[in-house]
Amino acid sequence: MKLVTEMEFDVVVIGGGPSGLMASIAAGEGGAKVLLIDKGDKLGRKLAISGGGRCNVTNRLPVDEIVKHLPGNGKFLYSAFSIFNNEDIIKFFENLGIALKEEDHGRMFPASDKAQSVVDALIRRIEQLKIKVWTNSPVKDVFYENGRTSGVLLKNGEKIIAKSIVIAVGGKSVPHTGSTGDGYAWAEKAGHTITDLFPTEVPVTSNEPFIKTKILQGLSLRGVGLSVLNPKGKPLITHRMDMIFTHFGVSGPAVLRCSQFVVKALKKWNLKETAMSLDALPDRTEESIFQEIVKTVKEDPKKSIKNSLKGLIPERYLLFLLERNGIDPSAQGNTISNDKFRSFSKDCKQFTFMVNGTLPLEKAFVTGGGVSIKEVEPQTMGSRIMDGLFFCGEILDIHGYTGGYNITAALVTGRLAGMNAAKSARNS
Repeated sequence: MKLVTEMEFDVVVIGGGPSGLMASIAAGEGGAKVLLIDKGDKLGRKLAISGGGRCNVTNRLPVDEIVKHLPGNGKFLYSAFSIFNNEDIIKFFENLGIALKEEDHGRMFPASDKAQSVVDALIRRIEQLKIKVWTNSPVKDVFYENGRTSGVLLKNGEKIIAKSIVIAVGGKSVPHTGSTGDGYAWAEKAGHTITDLFPTEVPVTSNEPFIKTKILQGLSLRGVGLSVLNPKGKPLITHRMDMIFTHFGVSGPAVLRCSQFVVKALKKWNLKETAMSLDALPDRTEESIFQEIVKTVKEDPKKSIKNSLKGLIPERYLLFLLERNGIDPSAQGNTISNDKFRSFSKDCKQFTFMVNGTLPLEKAFVTGGGVSIKEVEPQTMGSRIMDGLFFCGEILDIHGYTGGYNITAALVTGRLAGMNAAKSARNS
């Protein structure tokens, strides 16, 4: 098929998610002739559902804190943050007419509480910059010639010449938004290494009898301390947040944050199961709980133990831990041994249960693993292997907790990839 000149662009951005939209705008602002290609029927699909449909666009915590909340190679972004950081993201959106407001833990949302307003503002900017947008245009292949990017082939057979190519197609999580892992093959073709992919920010599964019998299903616990333990019983990580018991295991914010450590522990020690420990009263010591129980029982020895301990922890969890320690909830307090109270107090602080993995990558909020950051220039997001090739967003081996951290990484890497793709095209 003959290549026609109007199919020639300085920069082709593949993927219309947060990082691809930002990369297109940055390349357009850099004076490049830009084509943004997406296989879906509309841009910004993942953005539109993020933050529960309100779109948590970034986080206002200091950069060091943001890096801590990106346990998957967040340190790689220090160079990028010195060029374009979370405060710059806030200014960028305000310049587009999107007022932002700060909520708990530094999370920034549009004042409208509507994710779609963020997507619309980005699309308006793309239109102002006269960036060409092709939706419903899946890419079949990316071409490289003489150590440089040369073009893109669409599945419908159309070829596009491109001086620079930005791959912004996401990972493999939330596939209904279009993230189906297409970009890994194009990166490998250029000579890049793809590190092992795994789900992060994902519910955790367990075969424990109490999970199978659904005795705690639907029970939420607030502000608990949840840890993933190594084979010696020492915590690998602890997160203090809410959690919920489900019919397959555990979920909720604390669990999502612990999930990648479950995956890593199973792999590192070649285990079928690993332990998690739940602290229902993280502000109390085991001894103070025990002393309070003894004192309460002394004050009213004939009262049933479940009534004596009412309010200590949520009722369903209280009954579960009493029975687990061989204590009849309706028994009078003065009939129960101190040893049983001690073991119950210990369970309040460290109820340990086994987990055997997570829900699959498709059910995860975030993909762990991806294009190895060792092969990407930290100041530009350019490939160290192939001239004119840039990566941004979740295709990179960078991942964080939910709370605006992944989207911050996507927007920052997108900004750098787009700016430098435009420069690279000018200089080629």
